[in-house]
Amino acid sequence: MIAELLSTGDEVCQGTIVDSNAAHIAAALADAGIKISRHTCVGDDLETLAAVLLEVATRADIAVVTGGLGPTMDDLTAEAAALAAGVPLLENAAALAGIAEFFRRFSRSMSPSDHKQALLPQGAVPLLNSRGTAPGFLMTVNRCRFYFLPGVPVEMAHMLATAVIPDLLARSGSDDAVLLTRSVSVFGVPEARINDKLKHFKDLHPGVRIGTIARFPAIYVKLSAIGHGSGYPDRDLANAHAWVMAQIGDHLFSSTGQTMEETVGQLLRQNGATLAVAESCTGGLISDWITNVAGSSAYFLLSAVTYANRAKTDLLGVSKDTIAAFGAVSEETAMQMAEGVKRIAGADYGVSVTGIAGPSGATEGKPVGCVCIGIAGPKGVFSRKHQSPFKDRLYNKQIFAMGTLDLLRKELLAV
Repeated sequence: MIAELLSTGDEVCQGTIVDSNAAHIAAALADAGIKISRHTCVGDDLETLAAVLLEVATRADIAVVTGGLGPTMDDLTAEAAALAAGVPLLENAAALAGIAEFFRRFSRSMSPSDHKQALLPQGAVPLLNSRGTAPGFLMTVNRCRFYFLPGVPVEMAHMLATAVIPDLLARSGSDDAVLLTRSVSVFGVPEARINDKLKHFKDLHPGVRIGTIARFPAIYVKLSAIGHGSGYPDRDLANAHAWVMAQIGDHLFSSTGQTMEETVGQLLRQNGATLAVAESCTGGLISDWITNVAGSSAYFLLSAVTYANRAKTDLLGVSKDTIAAFGAVSEETAMQMAEGVKRIAGADYGVSVTGIAGPSGATEGKPVGCVCIGIAGPKGVFSRKHQSPFKDRLYNKQIFAMGTLDLLRKELLAV
């Protein structure tokens, strides 16, 4: 099966926004056993978009198209699809009803421009959008089955999972096709090293697909298998999953594909423990990640971004003598920061991080990438010093934040 991906919009082609949809779709289709053979980006030009759709229709069996389904003048995808298929645009009753229902749920009225989103190519099947106003649609042009989805990532992802993937699996040969997946999460080892560890996977587990996804600074290994009828490959997938975990070893932080913040949050809940965080070089990034997890208020009490030395001493009670003797970036300072934030919040655990994110700020013995992490908990306080190989400020902030949470994770596992 030949599959293609088409992203639309000037903002995507010109780099104004990052096309995260493409990566999401490619990964989801790969999990379903479908490999994207080509990815094309087209700007907001009606004739060009229609021509590209016709070109795709001559060589692909399926294509997923994102963007250009909204109410504005530069949303041209439905019109281009109609032009490519040689059919008129018609108001689709089901699409219009779906749009109207969305507005009713939020007690809002539709504007005349919103009606534009219900204009679909004649013969197209609407894909209703419960997360937004723009419906998608599917239609066949020549040999190709096109799935048109909105460009808003949260809307696209939901419709891909609930409409597109099930349709593709059903068309793969059986209406009872089932996709089984498992994932593991890894930190602290390069992707190339993971590949080396898993190089014999395909020989040992031929019925299971494997892929790695780098979401810096973590790496996710995804396994998938498709079954039909009673031939679901549960045992094959379970064996492959166990083998991968054994090969990765101590660098694995989740056997279920959770993020680091989800993993730490789960451990805090299991231990009935609370957390407070004092950040310097990460500037609140750790706290941002923690609060991205729904329900984190059950264990996360307080965050303090103590960037300046005065904030460390005045707010956290770090000794001026400690900073004078060892520096703000030191294990001694990190431990006092952790103790201070734990005491202020009345938390079970206090975590701190202080380091040199770069590109400047290095001193003798403390190059860019140097970071000190402190953990204060029921068993006392300790610190660790690490060195990142990167000079990029944003890279280092993410590595420092992930490393801090990983150290806390290991401490929670030792309880």
